[in-house]
Amino acid sequence: MTLANLHMYVLAVPLLTALAVNLLGRRSRTWIAPLTLGALSFSTVAAALVLVRVLREGTLHYTVGNWSPPYGIELVIDPLGALMLLLVAAAALLATCGALPSVALELPGREHLFFTLYLILIVGLMGLVITGDAFNLYVLLEITSITTYGLIAMGKGRAPLASFNYIIMGSIGACFYLLGVGYLYILTGTLNMADISAILPTLPGTVAAATAFAFLLVGLWIKMAFFPLHGWLPNAYSLAPTGAGLLIAPLMTKVTIYLMIRVLYSIIHPNWALLAESGVQSALVWAAALGIVCASALALSQRDLKRMLTYLIVAEVGYMVGGVFLANETGLTGAILHIVNDALMTLCLFLAAAAIVYRTGSLEFDSLRGLYRRMPVTLAAFTLAAFSMIGVPPTAGFFSKWYLLLGGIEAGQWGYVGALLFSSLVNAVLFFRIIEIAYFRNSPDDDHRPLPVSEAPAMLVGPLVLSAVALLVLGLGAGGLVDSVILPAIAALL
Repeated sequence: MTLANLHMYVLAVPLLTALAVNLLGRRSRTWIAPLTLGALSFSTVAAALVLVRVLREGTLHYTVGNWSPPYGIELVIDPLGALMLLLVAAAALLATCGALPSVALELPGREHLFFTLYLILIVGLMGLVITGDAFNLYVLLEITSITTYGLIAMGKGRAPLASFNYIIMGSIGACFYLLGVGYLYILTGTLNMADISAILPTLPGTVAAATAFAFLLVGLWIKMAFFPLHGWLPNAYSLAPTGAGLLIAPLMTKVTIYLMIRVLYSIIHPNWALLAESGVQSALVWAAALGIVCASALALSQRDLKRMLTYLIVAEVGYMVGGVFLANETGLTGAILHIVNDALMTLCLFLAAAAIVYRTGSLEFDSLRGLYRRMPVTLAAFTLAAFSMIGVPPTAGFFSKWYLLLGGIEAGQWGYVGALLFSSLVNAVLFFRIIEIAYFRNSPDDDHRPLPVSEAPAMLVGPLVLSAVALLVLGLGAGGLVDSVILPAIAALL
């Protein structure tokens, strides 16, 4: 092993571990936790070292099998890709700690099957953030989708139906993306992103390029559940096994938004005339604002905590898509910072939901009455994540929303600014309603006697507390993250 190809080991170790988990885990489930956590701990440390190296030495280019592009597959690790690699690895490690007890409870005897798919999904997400090849991106996108379909289908009740619905929508999205790649290949004769970006401006085929761009975007929008293409997400994420939701909810939409940024900046530049002069960018920001408002309003009508969170994920997708298409540095800074923050906020909230359902078996609002007396640590972490979602300083969510608001004002997109403020108000209503139920309402069978504290297992509460603390640390260190990582990442993109 050498530092020169350390990024390959970030992917290879969990991939080989998936095979080991499947073979050894079927003999004894005691193998599963040490193998999975060991592999993801290695990947997290290695991804941190890769980020440090990229910030010091600049973008890394790596050709798989020594086949030079455009014929071979190229991996490109710039500061943004390295940041996403670390985010995927670290969030997956925390999610796995929480998933282990939940999977043991919900899927006894099938843990080895679950974590085999789970690790392959993580490898697919890692591959997506560092590939520099448009077709390889499609292959990795399908690997993550297929493993996600399987994980969701392992849930109870209507989960297989939700997975089937996701398969239909995901396949449509994949077809759109593949058609876009096909158009680009016909136009340029290459699948390498850098080569496509260099050749496209020299071609007269604006209509064909615009068609390709539209196919690529629609495909990714379906995959990321951009409103109104979000119909598959609430059922898929709320009916999936708890352990699957811990990984899928924080990372899938965020990685897809990163891919949209990659397509926009590494294939078709936002200064492209069709985008810059035709009003397309402004229309997309308005679409994002509409999505934020509608998804936030839909969240208001939910009476189940996890289902409410899924609609908030759809609204947050609008935050980041709008921030990217504001087409100014402030908006893009806010979008990238919100990818990081929203992944951790969603992880923290889903970990809290997993802890609650582990002890109570329900996430209906009425079942949360007086919960703080039995689960004070879980409710404290949940409250911190809720403040971050609302945008209360000094939590992480405040700073990314601040950048997005400034970007909207700078671009004169007042509809987007209004949607952000409306969504923050809705978040405050939603989360303070839950806090009021959990802290100030007694359960129907409460006889006012002291109740014993009954938290979920430490394997579930530990990562919950860590993710909540991370929201404070990220908030207090937001300036350093922006100056040392995000601004260099934007400079590399431009």
